[in-house]
Amino acid sequence: MKRDQQIYQQMLKAIVEHQLAPGLRLPEDKLAETFQISRTGVRKVLQRLALEKFVTIEPNKGAHVARPSVDEARQVIDSRIMVEPLLIEGVIQNWSPRGYSRLVRIVEQENDPELRSDLAVQIDLTAQFHIELAALSGNLVMADFVRQLAYRSSLVVAVYGSRHSVGCDCGCHHELLHMLEAKQIAPSIQWMDRHLQAIKQSLQFKDTAVTGVDFQKIFQPLN
Repeated sequence: MKRDQQIYQQMLKAIVEHQLAPGLRLPEDKLAETFQISRTGVRKVLQRLALEKFVTIEPNKGAHVARPSVDEARQVIDSRIMVEPLLIEGVIQNWSPRGYSRLVRIVEQENDPELRSDLAVQIDLTAQFHIELAALSGNLVMADFVRQLAYRSSLVVAVYGSRHSVGCDCGCHHELLHMLEAKQIAPSIQWMDRHLQAIKQSLQFKDTAVTGVDFQKIFQPLN
């Protein structure tokens, strides 16, 4: 794997899992030192993350982990509400034991007592469930769109959400699996709509503080 691709994946993972908090400054010099590459190499990765809306880059201010506005947060969730229920019929048409097994593994991790206490892990697992589900629809373009929306939702939940945003308060993914396995199209669509609406209702639009971070501590073990 190319070095810049590896760094991109490490940074994306750290952002999605909220080791790098929304709004956090990403100094090129410190990241270059951490990853032991040039600032040009770091800049290339940051620009890619910026294109995918995970990072913002401003003149004279540098790069920061994206911090979605209230309007953007609502638009991200509203986009998911419009798109994901539409993919359910395709998911059921392409349903397979292999796809079912992948989703079951994610749900089992979501219900693992040791993992349930880690909000960042729960947010990441929730995103992975929806990404895997969309991929089963067979519509690769829409599946990629859902992937971006799911990751951006992780940032939204990090800023405005709580444990209620990823817990059973918004509906247990295991319930949906039972419906999909039984090929119940209408109930599955209704469940997905209610699930995403509940996530939206769980968000609390208030400011949160952003603290510093030790990049060496986050990334050094991954090199």
